[in-house]
Amino acid sequence: MEKSKVKKVEPFNPLDKTNIGRNVAEAMLKGPIHSFPPEPFHGAGIYAIYYSGDFLLYKEIAESNSNKEYNWPIYIGKAVPPGARKGGLGLGEDPGNVLYRRLYEHSKSIKSADNLAIDDFSCRYLVVDDIWIPLAENLLIEKFYPVWNMRIDGFGNHDPGKGRYEQKRSLWDTIHPGRSWADKLHPLGIDLEEATHEINSFITNAKGRIF
Repeated sequence: MEKSKVKKVEPFNPLDKTNIGRNVAEAMLKGPIHSFPPEPFHGAGIYAIYYSGDFLLYKEIAESNSNKEYNWPIYIGKAVPPGARKGGLGLGEDPGNVLYRRLYEHSKSIKSADNLAIDDFSCRYLVVDDIWIPLAENLLIEKFYPVWNMRIDGFGNHDPGKGRYEQKRSLWDTIHPGRSWADKLHPLGIDLEEATHEINSFITNAKGRIF
């Protein structure tokens, strides 16, 4: 056989950053399911939030999480140490309970929504060394196409503060009204029925890619 026709196969490198990130992501997915929010804990890392309620728009997602299977996150996120948020890696920084606080903040947003029930949500999380947190989060988002990350923006938003309410309300706050500070923002100005149709199509297409 001619040498030029021999297929070159790249050797698997277990220390490649993508492989390590994938290992971190898989470790979280193998972890236990917790109530939402979970009990307080210490550390930074990654997390996934699961929905299993009866809000019609998320029917396919809820079905994927029925019977305590929890196969399809509705949202994936990260919480990094303070040093990382300032532009550094945050290596060696004491993260405190930054990951728990992020989950707790999310739970308050859900409790504020008029059409969501906190009891319909669960979560997984993994405390991770600082450097692997962003990579693992990105890999999980690419794997699951979580709708609150990729199509319905605004879930992770915070109160912009006094004097900054001239911006528009997010799509998440438009679909799930109830956060008091979001009510002060300008309406998004979209056709909600058309947006809902597009979200339905996104969820159906994402399900076909994942499962």
